[in-house]
Amino acid sequence: MFEPVLLRNIDVPDGHRLSTYEAGGGYRALAKVLREHTPDEVVDLVKQSNLRGRGGAGFPTGMKWGFVPKLADKPKYLCCNADEGEPGTFKDRIIMERDPHQLIEGLAVSAYAIGAKTAYVYIRGEYVTAIRRLERAIAEAHEKGYLGTGVLGSDFNFAVYIHCGAGAYICGEETAMLESLEGKRAQPRLKPPFPAAAGLYASPTVINNVETLACVPHIVMRGAHWFRGIGPDKSPGPKLYCLSGQVRKPGLYELPMGIPLRQLVEDHAGGPLPGRRIKAVIPGGVSAPVIPEHGLDVGMDFDSLAAAGSMLGSAGVIVVDDSTCMVKITTRIIEFFHHESCGKCTPCREGLNWAVKVLRRIEAGEGAPGDLEQLEMLCKGIFGNTFCALGDGAAMGLRAALKHFRDEFVTHIEERKCPFH
Repeated sequence: MFEPVLLRNIDVPDGHRLSTYEAGGGYRALAKVLREHTPDEVVDLVKQSNLRGRGGAGFPTGMKWGFVPKLADKPKYLCCNADEGEPGTFKDRIIMERDPHQLIEGLAVSAYAIGAKTAYVYIRGEYVTAIRRLERAIAEAHEKGYLGTGVLGSDFNFAVYIHCGAGAYICGEETAMLESLEGKRAQPRLKPPFPAAAGLYASPTVINNVETLACVPHIVMRGAHWFRGIGPDKSPGPKLYCLSGQVRKPGLYELPMGIPLRQLVEDHAGGPLPGRRIKAVIPGGVSAPVIPEHGLDVGMDFDSLAAAGSMLGSAGVIVVDDSTCMVKITTRIIEFFHHESCGKCTPCREGLNWAVKVLRRIEAGEGAPGDLEQLEMLCKGIFGNTFCALGDGAAMGLRAALKHFRDEFVTHIEERKCPFH
């Protein structure tokens, strides 16, 4: 039986308060590293755990920390990406609302490891409850000496600041988030240089997701071997899965990394609604290519999903049943990406504009021969030709829909109507 780690406090009364967190062993990891470990030892511990970033890319966290130069003539910064703009994703919000001190301790331990004295939590402005609880938690941590000057009597000084975004999806991309933090228009930067060398204010910067940072105190207390013992060796650890769509028990589930997608949807989330069959599942937020029903035996980890032609992303699992039109879903997804494109790259800006026009025409029963070939050509022009992964995600999603559900697109064009109406 898997015991929740990251969600252990979410159903505890007053789980967001410092006293509750301390009663469950909170901030012992911070005290432990300050008392027993050098920063390099903490970095090595996280490398040994093989913790991979939970924000979408899955990059090894310890390796990312290791890229920060030891000697720098500028201050180092830690940024927490709490924007969580990916449709179908709500895991970070739950942590910040129900157990914000878990994030704060993760920030403090991580900042100590990389030599940062300042952290910024970039959080989407719509998360009002999460913002308020995080503000109170930061104040509580300051009062008890977990933040501020001389943390827990050590020579480590650390401050956390909250920066509220304005609902732009592009700010989930790390360099666009940095631009926004600096007060500029949120557009991705050309890399290199990478943030570890020249990030916030052109200074060495590490950017981690909320769930990633929340894992760090548990690795400190339980060890790298414990963490690697959960799930596959290349993608270990506990994982938060967001279940939504046409499923009986939507919600947030914490289970081992690598659990089969079919088991997640059918056993834990209760399967499809009465009288319906699962048609497809989007496994990692709308930027992850859709997987048809016959492919649901894939493991929910970075490598297995990549091999299956999709990706884990943010683990925003969206279930689609046989009553739903895939042309309609695909149109809505590409409309979203077109709306959220920052406009910096011509292939993304213009390509998605044309893709939306073609998809809307097909959905309205006004499609023409050659439309599907034009969509495929647009995907080819977008993929791999943009500053960030927004265009790639849109192109991958559209390609997967055309590949697995081409018959529905053809029916819309040939019969000039939606068969699901």
